[in-house]
Amino acid sequence: MVLKIAAEQSGHDQILEVVVIREYDDERDKVAAEELERRCEVGGGGGGRRNSVYAKLAYILGLRVSPTHRRFGIGTKLVRRLEEWCKENGAEYAYMATDCTNEPSINLFTKKCDYKKFRTPTMLVQPVHAHYKSISSSVAIVKIPPNLAESMYRRIFANSEFFPKDIDTIMASKPNLGTFMAVPKKSLPKWDPREAIFPQNFALLSVWNTKEVFKLQVKGVSPLTYACCVGSRVLDAWMPWLRLPSFPDVFRQFGVFFLYGLHMEGKQGVRLMKSLCTFAYNMARDDGGCGALVAEVGQRDPVREAIPHWKWLSFAEDLWCIKRLEDAKQEDGYDERSEPSDWINSRSSSSVIFVDPRDF
Repeated sequence: MVLKIAAEQSGHDQILEVVVIREYDDERDKVAAEELERRCEVGGGGGGRRNSVYAKLAYILGLRVSPTHRRFGIGTKLVRRLEEWCKENGAEYAYMATDCTNEPSINLFTKKCDYKKFRTPTMLVQPVHAHYKSISSSVAIVKIPPNLAESMYRRIFANSEFFPKDIDTIMASKPNLGTFMAVPKKSLPKWDPREAIFPQNFALLSVWNTKEVFKLQVKGVSPLTYACCVGSRVLDAWMPWLRLPSFPDVFRQFGVFFLYGLHMEGKQGVRLMKSLCTFAYNMARDDGGCGALVAEVGQRDPVREAIPHWKWLSFAEDLWCIKRLEDAKQEDGYDERSEPSDWINSRSSSSVIFVDPRDF
């Protein structure tokens, strides 16, 4: 659940006295909001679930305050008004995500708005360069129909945190480019994807296209780093037979494919997951406007070690903070008595977090 809101002021000199919070109006605010995004650094996913009990979570996304109007309490007022709106619409919890190094954002939520540090997943980023990557001939990639993918995910992620109740909506959404499974080719004739039995060795993931929602751009690199990146592309263009992993032009706006629902099983699971990520990489390469693949997984999730990524583009610890919204409406059969009172303060019993692609 996301609410875009904007702050108005009756005059620059009166901003300490008057801040009006209103709901975002696309026609009125779009240009100014996009300009604000460009001026501010980008910081920091939601459905939720615990022991098969669903709760409504609101995700606070894209909070920005103009650099010239900071330290006036505007961010605090925006968060509090947003929380009221979320409670009015039935949310029991609100959460946000940011980089662990973003101290202003962390202080705003934890010190001023009473959020608690909750989980620290890992964000893994792999840039897409000019060349395709090969997949072992012993691996078969199977596209899973949406209804079957929904069933698989409900079984696999039954005990994970943040699994969305409306996974069927995600599977049927336009940005969802498909769910894919990698299996050993020799086992393919023995396995029918319509059956309720998983193969002994497999890897599974879905691909979400974020290009129509937002685009990214890298800024602030040193002249030397920029020159090295440009040089790698020039060298690759002159000698393409070397198949160098030339650095893509991320200094212009580019799109991202988000990988979610990643899961692997069996002794060959790691190899199969790497093949599946290669398949997604080639999809991105064919797209043309996609500059990177991004995946976010739990720190202790075994699949983390199987996802190809560049360390200096990735984040070892993203930070999720969460807050219980008091007096929220109870809807959709949610029973507060069945929710452990210490959930926010507890260590997760599962190493897996399901990241809703709509919250990326």
